[in-house]
Amino acid sequence: MSASGRDPFLAGGVLAVLSACAFGASTPLVQHFGHDAGPFTTAALLYGGAAAASVGGRARGARLDREFMVRVLAVALLGAVVAPVALAWGLQRTSGVTAALLLNLEALFTVGLAFVVWREPLGTRVTIAVLAMVAGGVLLVLEGRTASVTAGWGALAVVVATLAWAGDNVVGRPLADRDPASVVRAKGTIGAALALLIAFILRERLPPWRDVLALAACGAVGYGLSLRLYLRAQRLLGAARTGSIFAAGPFLGAAFAWCLGERSGGIATVAAGALCAFGVALHLTESHAHSHTHEAAEHEHAHRHDDGHHTHTHDAYPPGEHSHPHRHEPLAHAHAHGPDLHHRHDH
Repeated sequence: MSASGRDPFLAGGVLAVLSACAFGASTPLVQHFGHDAGPFTTAALLYGGAAAASVGGRARGARLDREFMVRVLAVALLGAVVAPVALAWGLQRTSGVTAALLLNLEALFTVGLAFVVWREPLGTRVTIAVLAMVAGGVLLVLEGRTASVTAGWGALAVVVATLAWAGDNVVGRPLADRDPASVVRAKGTIGAALALLIAFILRERLPPWRDVLALAACGAVGYGLSLRLYLRAQRLLGAARTGSIFAAGPFLGAAFAWCLGERSGGIATVAAGALCAFGVALHLTESHAHSHTHEAAEHEHAHRHDDGHHTHTHDAYPPGEHSHPHRHEPLAHAHAHGPDLHHRHDH
């Protein structure tokens, strides 16, 4: 358990699963309502809806200062333009079940990039989980290419989307300690504006108003609310493990697509689903605890006073989570933890 008696893997895991559910359920709906829309138009509507849904509400982190704007622009390009455009293009050329399960590859790419960029520790359990997921993804791509050339290219486009979102997850890791609503609002606004500009240049047609409203609603929940939950989970678990647990979302998306009448999956789809489920189960049952030392530090981020790390005083203690500049004194202890802001030590 953590220093406060709370398991960070459970708290972060619940947030990541909720984020995954919101995103996973939106995938077959995006395929349905985006059928008559261009990919850039679809991306603009999704992230426009996400930005609009993030207006107002109580701040849950430090302010998004100007020093983070370059990083916000990078995640907007990767996650709000490249990824949704590739996904929308792929969804028009492959089945909803296959596309939903292929989104599990985002976990693979996120884990690998997080290890390379942030040196987040993996271990045997995470490595086996990643191998299971990539094996499932390979089966789906092969099945898609066997079915038709168009379906195969559609599946590969979905893979490109997962790689772009993985880059978004890793590049944006420092944004997890900022206010999530501010991050989503900035990312969504920039991404939607860029995608809309390109859609105008390419003369993509606007879909019927019913589909416009539906895609914006999908963006509000599947991309706006989902990202806010994802960022809060990432504070506790780091980029790699949050991305791994997020892989639960495509299963819900595949199940939802099946309920909507999608019956294109074969034996390879079932086998891929089993492999991906095995990988997700390994991640959700992970535990990590050992003795470690914290050096003195001064920074600002969202925090609580019952986590065993924030012992500074207030004239009147704020209720729950709040953010302000504060100082940490050196500390040595042992408890369950993930690779969050205070636990990015070497192993």
